[in-house]
Amino acid sequence: MAAPLLRGENHAVTDGCLPDWLGRRAVTHARHPALIAGSGNWTFAELDDRVGEAARQLAALGVADGDRVALLARNGPAFVVMVHAVGRLGAVLVPLNIRLTPVELAWQLTDARVTFLFHDTAHANLAAAATDQVGVLRMLEIGPEGPEGPDAVSIKPRDRIALESAQGIIYTSGTTGRAKGVLLTYGNYWWSAAGSAFHLGHRPDDRWLAMLPLFHVGGLVILFRSVIAGVPVVLHEAFDPARANHAIQEERVTHVSVVANMLARMLDELGSRSYPPTLRCMLLGGGPAPTTLLQSCMHRGIPVSPTYGLTETCSQVATLLPDELGQHLGSAGTALPTTELRIERDGQPMPPGEMGEIIVRGPTVTPGYVGSAADDDIRPDGWLRTGDLGRLDNEGYLYVLDRRDDLIISGGENISPAEVEAVLLLHPDVEDAAVVGVPDEQWGAVPIAFVKRREGLTPTEQNVLDFCAERLAAIKCPRRIEWVDSLPRNAAGKLLRRELRTPG
Repeated sequence: MAAPLLRGENHAVTDGCLPDWLGRRAVTHARHPALIAGSGNWTFAELDDRVGEAARQLAALGVADGDRVALLARNGPAFVVMVHAVGRLGAVLVPLNIRLTPVELAWQLTDARVTFLFHDTAHANLAAAATDQVGVLRMLEIGPEGPEGPDAVSIKPRDRIALESAQGIIYTSGTTGRAKGVLLTYGNYWWSAAGSAFHLGHRPDDRWLAMLPLFHVGGLVILFRSVIAGVPVVLHEAFDPARANHAIQEERVTHVSVVANMLARMLDELGSRSYPPTLRCMLLGGGPAPTTLLQSCMHRGIPVSPTYGLTETCSQVATLLPDELGQHLGSAGTALPTTELRIERDGQPMPPGEMGEIIVRGPTVTPGYVGSAADDDIRPDGWLRTGDLGRLDNEGYLYVLDRRDDLIISGGENISPAEVEAVLLLHPDVEDAAVVGVPDEQWGAVPIAFVKRREGLTPTEQNVLDFCAERLAAIKCPRRIEWVDSLPRNAAGKLLRRELRTPG
């Protein structure tokens, strides 16, 4: 039988507030494991103590209510501590993608109006290079278990969480070029955890393996599920298929969050071995998975759960339960209980079987965007237009047919073709450029570029690729250049990328 989401307690929402999740867990689950991360293995009481100390240290450094605090760090205990400590001061967390270039990071720091940037030792140089291009911004280093430095100051303990208050800003690539800052509230995380628990079931012995980067919502949401439900997180610094399989087989992991290429590598490493019955759910996100991979999981009895979600919806929108895979192969499942989902075309709801845009509504949906994307509001009726195409069958199962038109999903990362094209067009020898995704066995898809040279100029492929590498994260750089005499455009001059897509 599934346990209550918050065991043995009355956690009714009062005036839009809930008791502090971690603080309550430190009382109700004091000796229960909260974080298993190498040397940083802590109970809920120990994690709460460390977070309280870190919050006092952050206050001594000047972090205050409403400040926007960026974090540039790999997965680890320090990241977990910072997530909770920043919140205890009423500050807003801005987790940064460690794969970005200094130019990309500087833009996000400016767009989010960040006042503090904390980084780990491994990313000190990257942080310095990014802040060199930004105005007034304090850059500070964190130790392996959180912030260090000045003597902690006394702060008023937080005993309640206002669900409408901002938890953080996560940047996600859009289809129009620049990344968009998505504002997520504590209420978004609460209802995401509730919807996931109601849909997948929840047990006291749950143990979630987190290998996705915590600067993505798919990783960060696991930390909040942990303190809301009172279950431990097994946290890996980075993805390693052998270590992941060991955690499942030897460390009683019950749930894992992966993208398709991670799952494929885990199965390759697993070989002829099998997973134990303690593994109950392999949550699969980051874009549609290859049918052959899903069929392999079915044949091997692996409880895979394909999902559909967005940063704007605090992760899951729809999820297919493991025992439904055989009957609904290719589906992302049904909507979570906390989410409304429908298909629209030209603003009109579509009947089952008809293709249209996927739109969603509910308490997991962001209240809006920040910075340069602040005007991209949610519709007045609360529905979020995803830009993705899909259909619903007669039973309400969602089938995602295309991902945000031209968006490239590579290893679970969103790549905006327009952003890459903008960099290509900065090259003095390039007159026109278009970027599309092509299938790739390891990453799902990778970008390639179609480039028109300026008349009389002959840049080499390597020259253009090196130019991109200086300005873009490696994952965004085109894998190859195709030289063309012209690019397809419509009468209004809009680039028609779909005409360039090839089987690759």
